[in-house]
Amino acid sequence: MASQMRAFIDTLGGIWAKGSLAGKPASAMTSAQNMHGGQEMTLTSFYTTIMHWGGIIVAPGYTDEAIFKTNGNPYGYSHTQGAEFTDEVKAAIGHQTRRLIEVASKLR
Repeated sequence: MASQMRAFIDTLGGIWAKGSLAGKPASAMTSAQNMHGGQEMTLTSFYTTIMHWGGIIVAPGYTDEAIFKTNGNPYGYSHTQGAEFTDEVKAAIGHQTRRLIEVASKLR
């Protein structure tokens, strides 16, 4: 992941140590300048951190056809810079967002 994101995560040590991040749902999206620019690896490295916290990963998986119409990434939406922001892209992002909200609501 970007060094700025890792630096932010590193500031959360006190919150993590108190257990305040355990049980919290999280989902991630990413972008890169080129296709196959490490998007999946970026997402899985973020999810490794979420597991360390005891958080609950809410990836989109293959739970909606919108995933197949964009990039087919079950870990989270991945955008390639310069690619068009189509209705299909919006649908994939919307699906992932709704899924996170649905799981958070059930946990609440």
